[in-house]
Amino acid sequence: MQDYKTKSIYLLQGIFSSKFLPKVKLAKGGHAFICEGRPTLEAGRKTAQVLLKRGITPTIISDNMAGFLFFKGWVKEVIIACQYADGTGALCDMGALILAVLAHKHKIPLKLLPAEHRARFLGDPKSVLSFEGKRITPAGTHSYVPLVEWVPVKYLR
Repeated sequence: MQDYKTKSIYLLQGIFSSKFLPKVKLAKGGHAFICEGRPTLEAGRKTAQVLLKRGITPTIISDNMAGFLFFKGWVKEVIIACQYADGTGALCDMGALILAVLAHKHKIPLKLLPAEHRARFLGDPKSVLSFEGKRITPAGTHSYVPLVEWVPVKYLR
C-alpha cells in the first residue's frame, strides 16, 4: 500500500458537472480518493474517467470507508458535488452530510462544486435489493433510496 500520510489526499464525492471537475487542481503529489456512489456507482465511474483523462490515477473506495481515511489523517481536502446552495446549507448527492460532518470535526477544508443535474430525488428501490440482477436480500425486505440530502451550513464552513 502507498504511503498516503506524506501525500495530499483529496476525497471526492458525488456526480460532478462535467464543466467543473476538470478545473479541480490537485497539489503536486496529490492523490484522489473517490467515493463509489451507491446505489448506481455512477459517481465513482464518471469521476474516475475525468481524472484518468487528466493523468490522475484515482482510488475508488466504498462509501462507508471515508471515516477510516479521516481517522488515519490522510484527508487534506473534501470536494462534494452540490446541486443547490444558499445561506442555510446545500443540497448534495447522498453521502455528503457524513463527509461534511467529518471534515468539520477534523478541521479539513471542504469545497462544493456544481453537481450534474438530477431530475429524481429517490432512486429505484430494487437498486439496493439486488446486485447485477441477482437478489441479495430476503423476500419481503424493503429499501429506501434517497439520492440527495441537505447539508446544513454549519458543516460547510
